[in-house]
Amino acid sequence: MVRRFRGEGHQKVDAKGRVSIPALFRRVIEKGDPEWSDGKRANLVIVYGPAAQKRFDCFTIDAIERIDRRIDRMKKGSPERKLLERIYHGHALPTQLDDDGRILLPQKLREKLGLEGGAFFIAAGDHFEIWKPETYEAEELAKADEYLAEQDPDFDPNTLLPDLPDDE
Repeated sequence: MVRRFRGEGHQKVDAKGRVSIPALFRRVIEKGDPEWSDGKRANLVIVYGPAAQKRFDCFTIDAIERIDRRIDRMKKGSPERKLLERIYHGHALPTQLDDDGRILLPQKLREKLGLEGGAFFIAAGDHFEIWKPETYEAEELAKADEYLAEQDPDFDPNTLLPDLPDDE
């Protein structure tokens, strides 16, 4: 079973572009890197996506390889495959955690999101996202608040989940 990312946190981005990955996320990154072992640096992939994407999607090696296998099953040369290859291969940065559990965000990426003094990390199951804190609050939290405001006061989010087969 694949370990999932859970939680959120605000982290400082230093003048060199280094940012600490939340400790709980580091364990998932390590477990999701088949080549990682004690004393080695864990690898991950940051998908920064097209210009309009306002976040970075960060994947373990196992998770990005699952995406790669799915892309490989698509018809070669199809517009859909080309799009996904461009996003997950071309607009991506392989990186690794340093000995202090940090990653380096190059200037180009920091400028893309406007990351200056801080970054907001939020788990998304098989990956985690990095946002400019103000963008996350203005856009993502606003969407969730708007959706919840449209629901009955006693709305239970668990009702959105599909049923599982009895064997799961």
